[in-house]
Amino acid sequence: MKEGAVVTATNEITLVTLQNCPSDIAYLSKIFEQIAKLGINIDMISLAPAHGALTALSFTISDNDLGAILEFTATLRESSNIRAIVSSGNSKIAVYDERMRNTPGIAAKVLLAASAVNTDLRLISTSDVEISILVTPADYPNTLASIESAMAE
Repeated sequence: MKEGAVVTATNEITLVTLQNCPSDIAYLSKIFEQIAKLGINIDMISLAPAHGALTALSFTISDNDLGAILEFTATLRESSNIRAIVSSGNSKIAVYDERMRNTPGIAAKVLLAASAVNTDLRLISTSDVEISILVTPADYPNTLASIESAMAE
């Protein structure tokens, strides 16, 4: 790997997507507040563009919290029109590099490496120094190897 680029991987990640979720920021904050009260740590977060008053909210948690999040989503379903899609057993691959702040194309390089092995991307999140992707267990080994190889070039 080039100096500065660090590739890490975390397994046993659950992806939760709440469809038909009100796009009101106060409502979204209450969802995260309720999840925090359950002692569940949220990692990746992605919010789809609103379609009228509704949006889709995706986030990841540890598979260890699967039971608690299933109970939470069941109560959401009872009190709203929110539909929860929950997928466990995923893996997060993150590329951290301080050079991302001033170097265009690193995200493209990561995604190109993932596409080279036909990865089924579940979620992408970024910061100014990191890009993280969530992948299925089946795609994890090849995707990790492809990204590590690309970042070493």
